[in-house]
This record gives sequence, structure tokens and C-alpha cells, in this order.
Amino acid sequence: MISEATKQRFARELEKYPADQKQSAVMACLAIVQQEQGWISPEAEAQVAEYLEMPAIAVREVTSFYNMYNQKPVGKYKLNVCTNLSCQLRGGKEAVEHLCKKLDVNVGETTADGLFTVQECECLGACADTPVMLVNDRNMCSFMDNDKLDQLIDGLKSAEDAQ
Repeated sequence: MISEATKQRFARELEKYPADQKQSAVMACLAIVQQEQGWISPEAEAQVAEYLEMPAIAVREVTSFYNMYNQKPVGKYKLNVCTNLSCQLRGGKEAVEHLCKKLDVNVGETTADGLFTVQECECLGACADTPVMLVNDRNMCSFMDNDKLDQLIDGLKSAEDAQ
């Protein structure tokens, strides 16, 4: 499951830490697996644990603690909307509801075409910019009112159609 090329990427991460501290690279290794596979399966967790010479449960604890790690397959575009208290008070919950209605999914589900997964997430550290969302764990979007949400979804769909 984990290729030699992936293991080479792991090795580059390990170079950043003392030899007796391999487990320090667990988050980086999990991120690499997710970049390549789209999610982190239990089998991949076990292989990361073996590679880093640490208990599989310790890797599982990391994967399940941080919401940036996908524990099941997700859409091409993972849309994480902050629904922490500050964002809830300023439209975060409504943004999630709008996305779910527009995409015809419930929170945590993926659209039938496999393009979009809508999730709620914890604080993104941009409380003054609410509602905020993170697209594919990388791109922060601020002030996401219904019009901006529609523009984002329509733009991503158009880009897919153009391919």
C-alpha cells in the first residue's frame, strides 16, 4: 500500500529529527499518505506505525485527534466550515446548512459525483472573518456568505467541467 516513493518521502522527514525520535515524524508521514491516497486507512496507519517503529494505536490516536486527517474517503473538495461558538454566532452554522442544501448532502457526506464533502470543524483562528472555511485543509476562505459560497461551488464545478 505505501510505495517506495512514499517511503523515500518519509525518510526525508525523518532526517529532521534525532534517530531515536522517529515518532516525531508521525504527523508529516500521515500528511504524506493523505496527499497521495486522499485519506488514511487503518492499513496505512499500521504501515506508518511499522515504519516509525511505534505502536499502531499511537498512530491511530494522532489520526483520530486531528480533523485534518481523513479517516474515510472524501470528495475532491473537502469543505470544512468552522462552527465553533464565535463562528456560530456570526453565521457558521447557516453556512454549513446552505452548503448542504446546495449540494444535497448532510454534514459529513460526499456528493454523489464525488466532488464535495461538507464537514464542520473546530476553530480556524479567524474569528473576525466569519463565517470561515478551509478548502482541502489548505485554502482559508473568509466572510463566506451565501453568495460567496455559491460562487465557490459554482466555480469549482465549472473548473471540473472544463477538464
